[in-house]
Amino acid sequence: MTLLVAAVIVHDREAGRVVLLRRGPRAKFAQGMWDLPVGKNEPGEPITATAVRELREETGLIVQSDKLRLAHVIHGAQGVEAPNGFLTVVFAAEEWDGELVNGEPEKHSAVVWTPVDAIPDEFVPTTASALLRYLVGGPDVSVDSWDDRDAAG
Repeated sequence: MTLLVAAVIVHDREAGRVVLLRRGPRAKFAQGMWDLPVGKNEPGEPITATAVRELREETGLIVQSDKLRLAHVIHGAQGVEAPNGFLTVVFAAEEWDGELVNGEPEKHSAVVWTPVDAIPDEFVPTTASALLRYLVGGPDVSVDSWDDRDAAG
C-alpha cells in the first residue's frame, strides 16, 4: 500500500521566510538534514487534518485546514518507511497562530524560520524540490525513484 504523507510550507511572505526543521540524530531517516514539517496520515484522517496535526505537533503553529493551499504533490516509488511507495501532499499556509517551538525535540534538533533565499543545501531531496518549485511557481508534481520509462508521461 502507498504511504500517504502531508507536508506544510509555512510561508511568511512579508518577512520572506519559511519554517524548516532539522532532523535529529534519532530520526528514522535523513538524520541531520533539513526538512519541512511532515508526517504520516492516520487511517480515516483527511489529508488536510494530517497537515494541521503534524504542523501543530512538530512546530506549535496552528493552521486552519481551510487556509491550506495545495502547493505540490510528490509521488515516490519507495521510501524508508514506504517500500511500496509514498504520496506526499505538500500544502502552503500563509496564515497561522502560535509561536514557533520544537514540539518534538526527540525527532528534531532545530525548528526555525529560514529566509527563502537561504534554504540549506543539506535538505531532504524530495521536500527540497517541492519547496523550491513552490517558491518559483511550479511545476506542481514531481516523481522520485521511478525509472525513466515509468516517469515519462
